[in-house]
Amino acid sequence: MANDGTVRVRFCPSPTGNPHVGLVRTALFNWAFARHHQGTLVFRVEDTDAARDSEESYEALLDSLRWLGLDWDEGPEIGGPHAPYRQSQRMDVYREVARRLEESGRAYRCYCTTEELDARREAARAAGRPSGYDGHCRDLGAEQIAAYEAEGRKPIVRFRMPDKTITFTDLVRGELTFAPENVPDYGIVRANGAPLYTLVNPVDDALMEITHVLRGEDLLSSTPRQIALYEALIELDLAKEIPAFGHLPYVMGEGNKKLSKRDPQASLNLYRERGFLPEGLLNYLSLLGWSFSADEDIFTLDQMIAKFDISDVNANPARFDLKKAESINGDHIRMLSVEDFTERCAPWLQAPFAPWAPDAFDPAAFAALAPLAQTRLTVLSEITANVDFLFLDEPAIDETSWNKAMKEGSDALLTTARTKIAEADWKAEALKEAVLAAGTEHGLKLGKAQAPVRVAVTGRTIGLPLFESLEILGREKTLRRIDAALAKLAA
Repeated sequence: MANDGTVRVRFCPSPTGNPHVGLVRTALFNWAFARHHQGTLVFRVEDTDAARDSEESYEALLDSLRWLGLDWDEGPEIGGPHAPYRQSQRMDVYREVARRLEESGRAYRCYCTTEELDARREAARAAGRPSGYDGHCRDLGAEQIAAYEAEGRKPIVRFRMPDKTITFTDLVRGELTFAPENVPDYGIVRANGAPLYTLVNPVDDALMEITHVLRGEDLLSSTPRQIALYEALIELDLAKEIPAFGHLPYVMGEGNKKLSKRDPQASLNLYRERGFLPEGLLNYLSLLGWSFSADEDIFTLDQMIAKFDISDVNANPARFDLKKAESINGDHIRMLSVEDFTERCAPWLQAPFAPWAPDAFDPAAFAALAPLAQTRLTVLSEITANVDFLFLDEPAIDETSWNKAMKEGSDALLTTARTKIAEADWKAEALKEAVLAAGTEHGLKLGKAQAPVRVAVTGRTIGLPLFESLEILGREKTLRRIDAALAKLAA
């Protein structure tokens, strides 16, 4: 396995669809491992599936990694000594390796049809035998090959697995052993000459001198095949060593099922659009299989780099918990400076998110309210609803909030509160005393007394601290909104 020298790891996604959080977790662990060991992160794009891969997905992948701040040392846009880093541009490399594997006897041509393979697999299952490839074409004679060729059969290329038990030490799971009957010969080149993932992935790892392969648990069953292929590549002087493997635990979604691309909560774009901070999301994703310490869940990426050890990754599946992700993100929002927080809120303070006219936005008013909002948000997109009362001509009344707050007697309370507010010094503490006094006159504590005022002025029962909000909104708008609420109650 890999020596203790320079660490080289890789992140090699396929550009299909939108990036998902499981993919990001894998990228993060590779990135943190490389940075912890002052090693190299190779970003490689596995884009050999023309039917599923797209340039749009490729660009989205690059954009997502940039947004997350997961930088790479070799790969697209940067280059490096092993370029190109897109598999679609490396076909000649794979063809040459496949040719040499055939020439050395480590691979062979298989002429079996799909129907023949299915029939033999079914027969093996019925007899209680392993149903993998049975080696039918392993040792074909020239006469049989010629007969198949005459029929017009197009062969695939299969790798010839050695007849031995394969054992390796997984960095996450410990020692694992695979018996030869459970790891049959496998295809590495399609009948049309296109190389398969089973060939291109380990070949690129070998040629790019990858020392550690950290990847999802779903790929564990392919590891003995890749180890055998590595041994063949070493014999052919195409690889220096077999990398160390570490298989990361599944990320589970609802109902304890593996989180898939089709699950709505799997999409990275969802979290980006909702206003997760990259550092908040990455903090949470790092906890899916790893922990910083027994009593600390909130940390920076620099702190993660300093502590990250692949041997600390738990082999058990990790469940994605949206509420915890939001909570951790909220903690990271509060870690920002007010200036940084204000800047990051900017996208949600303009079209298409903001419901107010562009010229209605008052930067000074927002700056005054920003420190209050920062203590309450879990995601940045919540800022819009928290401050819209400042910039709309009239508050957007939430009818549920209205019905909840405007009980019998609310009109009398609001009338008293309006009188006392109008006479008050326009400072938060004085406004609070005015509403408290109005409540006292009507036999209500402050919480009950301020609810109708809050809904009249902001449109909602829940929001930023009321009296600081009134101070920033101003006397004229506040009184006008209370008057409008009284008119609505009267109607």
